[in-house]
Amino acid sequence: MVKKSDFKVFKSPTGLGLKTLLDIKKGDEILEYTGRRVPNEKANEKPNRYLFELDDKVTIDGSAHKNLARYINHACKPNAEAVHYTDENRIYIEALRNIKAGEEITFDYGEQHFDEYIKPKGCRCTTCQK
Repeated sequence: MVKKSDFKVFKSPTGLGLKTLLDIKKGDEILEYTGRRVPNEKANEKPNRYLFELDDKVTIDGSAHKNLARYINHACKPNAEAVHYTDENRIYIEALRNIKAGEEITFDYGEQHFDEYIKPKGCRCTTCQK
């Protein structure tokens, strides 16, 4: 896994985003999605979009700014994906393809998030803006 110092938070067309400062190879673990673990009932009451459900009982609240993975934006054709390691009950962001230094890290937020938050305003990912 790469170090936090290998990334830069920047202003992107979709808000704040995350760029890599070094080349990343396909299949590499990029970052772990971190945060407080909260019961799903409590997470459903929170008005934030940085929630990552682990199972039917626990959700990661990734809203803390030290969670660099929170800055990864949605893309309809992403270069990374979120992978749930069930044996560790953790979420890692992994590269779907080789990613060059200076490139924004993106992953698909999923149909439910897309329909609820992105679709009403229109998708602004780089794929859809071309």
